Amino acid sequence: MNDTRTVLRASRILTPEPLDDGWVIFQGRTVVDVGQGPHPAADEVVDLGQHTITPGFVDIHAHGGGGAAYTDGVQAAHTVLATHREHGTTSAMASLVTDTIENLATQVRALAPLVHDDELLGIHLEGPWLSEHHRGAHDPELLQDPLADDIARLLQVAEGTIRMVTLAVEREGGLAAVSQLADAGVIVAPGHSHATYEEARQAIEAGARVATHLFNAERGIHHREPGLIPALVEDDRVVVELIADGVHVHPTIVRDVALLKPRRHVLVTDAMAAAGSEDGDYLLGPLAVEVRDGIARLAGGGAIAGSTLTLDRAIRFCVEQAGLDLVDVVRAATLTPADVVGRPDLGRIEPGARADLVVLDETLYVQRVLRAGQWIA
Repeated sequence: MNDTRTVLRASRILTPEPLDDGWVIFQGRTVVDVGQGPHPAADEVVDLGQHTITPGFVDIHAHGGGGAAYTDGVQAAHTVLATHREHGTTSAMASLVTDTIENLATQVRALAPLVHDDELLGIHLEGPWLSEHHRGAHDPELLQDPLADDIARLLQVAEGTIRMVTLAVEREGGLAAVSQLADAGVIVAPGHSHATYEEARQAIEAGARVATHLFNAERGIHHREPGLIPALVEDDRVVVELIADGVHVHPTIVRDVALLKPRRHVLVTDAMAAAGSEDGDYLLGPLAVEVRDGIARLAGGGAIAGSTLTLDRAIRFCVEQAGLDLVDVVRAATLTPADVVGRPDLGRIEPGARADLVVLDETLYVQRVLRAGQWIA
């Protein structure tokens, strides 16, 4: 273990609460102190000048990056993680798209060691228990009702590494599946759903706690049948995901939801393989995707197929386009998602937290990234 005590000074530190003229001390993998003004003695002092230090970003919904996808195994997962870490995401969930139960079991089994090694926060199953009406970029031939035996099999293979499941709660057996997953300690996230308002309320009572990419690939709001969106927004037990890239959700909607649900919304990327890479032709699970001008769609001009977003760009979008306060935006990319997945050592700068830090310049671009006390090249 490295016993060097290092002080980082900056004009502002967001813990995520703001500290002007602040400093943070880390030793080994851990933050040991944080404050303002004169700092205690240390072995090394790094003055970062007019920069801002934030906690490392936490992304609970991403499929790929750097030309690779989590569905492609361990080496691909390392590429995805490295790509997003360069952009400040020091903790990430591996999202898998709709596939057969057999293929999902294989993918989960391959990724589970990365969860055990704390390279990944966990595994997120986005499918196959989704609505045909709102399938988005999921193979319609593989969508199915949630069966208790299938859920049990995947949970057994995962050995505790499946942390979240997106589910169309209105499907036959949907509410029973919510209870089965919640009882197993899995975060249940209504999404890709045609649920009514009442069905969404029932799912929340059964244990659903996260809304998968709110507004995208789900039943819209109607004045006589509100649908699931108002149910998810109005309940303080539910945290809602937002893809803040200017493609999935208009900046006005991002702002309004952030104000309606302060500290109960999270920024996610829903990134596919082209994030941090180039325009071109890719796969999202078994489906062909075309990325043009940074926008991913199913081949032939189909539905939006994930994003090419990174969380640093989402933060800039929220501040510059949606007009939100940086402190609140950083919280939505750090502390709130860390709390969603039950990780009090992440998403904050305080004694005992893992030393995950991001250094932003005055235009909110990432300059340096520290993960577990080690600078990322």
